Amino acid sequence: MRRKRTQIRDHRAESALFFRRALVSFIGIIVLVGVLITNLYHIQVSEHDDYQTRSNDNRIKIVPVAPNRGLIYDRNGVLLAENRPVYALEITKEKVPDIEDTFARLKDLMGITNEDITRFEKERRHTRRFKSIPIKEQLNEHQVALFTVNQHKFPGVEVKAYLKRFYPYGEALTHVLGYVAKINDRDIERLERDEKITNYKATRDIGKLGIERYYEDLLHGTSGYQEVEVNSRGRIIRTLKYVPPIPGKDIKLNLDIELQLFVKEQLTTRSQDPETGEEIVKYKRGSIVVMDPRDSAILAMVSSPSYDPNLFVHGISGPKYRALLNDINRPLVNRVTLGIYPPASTVKPMIAVAALTEGVVTPRTTRNDPGYWKIPNSNSRPFRDWKRWGHGKVDIYKAIEESVDTYFYQVAYDMGIDRLSSWMSKFGFGEYTGIDIHEESKANMPTREWKQARFRQPWYQGDTIPVGIGQGYWTATPLQIAKATSVIVNNGVVHPPHLLKDVINDEVEMPAKFDDYPPITGVDPEDWQIARDGMKRVLFGHRGTARRAFYGAEYKAGGKSGSAQVFGLAEDEKYNAEELAEHLRDHALFTAFAPFDKPEVVVSMVLENAGGGSSNGGPVARHIFDHILLKPTNTTEQKQPAEVTQ
Repeated sequence: MRRKRTQIRDHRAESALFFRRALVSFIGIIVLVGVLITNLYHIQVSEHDDYQTRSNDNRIKIVPVAPNRGLIYDRNGVLLAENRPVYALEITKEKVPDIEDTFARLKDLMGITNEDITRFEKERRHTRRFKSIPIKEQLNEHQVALFTVNQHKFPGVEVKAYLKRFYPYGEALTHVLGYVAKINDRDIERLERDEKITNYKATRDIGKLGIERYYEDLLHGTSGYQEVEVNSRGRIIRTLKYVPPIPGKDIKLNLDIELQLFVKEQLTTRSQDPETGEEIVKYKRGSIVVMDPRDSAILAMVSSPSYDPNLFVHGISGPKYRALLNDINRPLVNRVTLGIYPPASTVKPMIAVAALTEGVVTPRTTRNDPGYWKIPNSNSRPFRDWKRWGHGKVDIYKAIEESVDTYFYQVAYDMGIDRLSSWMSKFGFGEYTGIDIHEESKANMPTREWKQARFRQPWYQGDTIPVGIGQGYWTATPLQIAKATSVIVNNGVVHPPHLLKDVINDEVEMPAKFDDYPPITGVDPEDWQIARDGMKRVLFGHRGTARRAFYGAEYKAGGKSGSAQVFGLAEDEKYNAEELAEHLRDHALFTAFAPFDKPEVVVSMVLENAGGGSSNGGPVARHIFDHILLKPTNTTEQKQPAEVTQ
């Protein structure tokens, strides 16, 4: 067996190999270090500004600061909506070690309810973890003091103070002012759509109804901000910069709160419980609007019954809201702008102007009224007058004074629905009035096209006749009736009703400006005067339908009453209010202006299921006129004539 020979190591070859490998490694290290240095240069020098900005974004946060909401005053400077400090118990979830245990102990100490916890959890899902969330609002002084001495037991829980809206006159102004409440998802969608969401980052409440909603942009103001330095967990370390918010503008309304409360009292009945002696207060269903016809400034606007808007500011409970929603008296509805009723005979002066201008009648046109009217050459049932035995010989003045239905049946027949609807739309019926709140209905001024679209039926002659007395398919709001009355007063000039009087800018009052609608042209001034004279005779004529209410008045005025049917009667059926359920009785309507020669006030109202307009609405209008036009020392108790003829 041959022995294996041992190879001798080649040290020179190994040294050369090592050198080559070391050189390659060194070059690799140099390249990698070069890349690292290049990247460091790129980051530290070339892109310094960009990365500095990113670093600041992580270190510096912009915290928005909410502005104080503007105040609302009446025309005399009385505060109607103010901001009051309130205290809220708030929890920062990140700082609470055991949230369930905290809830349990707060229940015992502060009376936290399950509903409070549910609301907290709902809001927590939309809030960053290092921000505080209210668990209980509207703490009283005792609760604040109680928690203060026990605060050391509740890490992450604290009492914070805020300014919250408060309405000192409560339900008296709800349907005018509206209210503010917490911003919800629909509000956020609208603000994002209008590109206003940035201005509401720090704001919790927003106007929901009425003036608060319509003038939200004025009242809200502009948010400020502060730059703060935060740590890695998002906690604020220090403030670097502070830009104060710009408060919302204060505004002044045309409303007179003293008059508003007086008008509200006209829809309130007070009695005494015979057993307990306690006062019983009941609110009638209805609405009243008082305007200055010279510019259609709204002096008072009352819808009854109403509700307390302060319930919504802090979040109304489910049971309380459902109680309001299901109330058969509909307190949530603003009856002045959303209440829809047949305008009834209150529109006869407007129809008279249209008929005179169109030549359908003249001041000398007379017609005989036997108590009913029939469509010529027709076998249809007769249309009855409110006075079963008729009014005899009737001209335009008497037709308005005594509210002769048959006269206006004939007028409607002669004019036709096309001319009737066209003329009444000029007075504002079937259109928005232009009032500066969003909650308004156009109601309905019927046309051929409307009926075809609504019922898929053609317009018949019989449909036109009841329109002549404000019935049938015709509906209107009390505010539309007030606006139309102002048009009569102003010889066709059409002003939009408005609540805003001034915007207070840096303690300087800036008058509000509203564009008028196109005036009604082509009407002889004498025709406007005929309508007003007829309305004067309604209140002061020997047979005026509302003469009892205005007997002995120290001023002259003009007006028109109306009774809107809630249901139809059979041909031989007689209306008897005492035999009907209350909700089936006629609505009482009344509209009037005073003084007659230089009108300063227009009053329009609808009293639901109250009965006759002249007997129920007339006295209310008289009380309001007396209150406004007569000094208290001169206001005398209303007298009744010794003998009157109905």
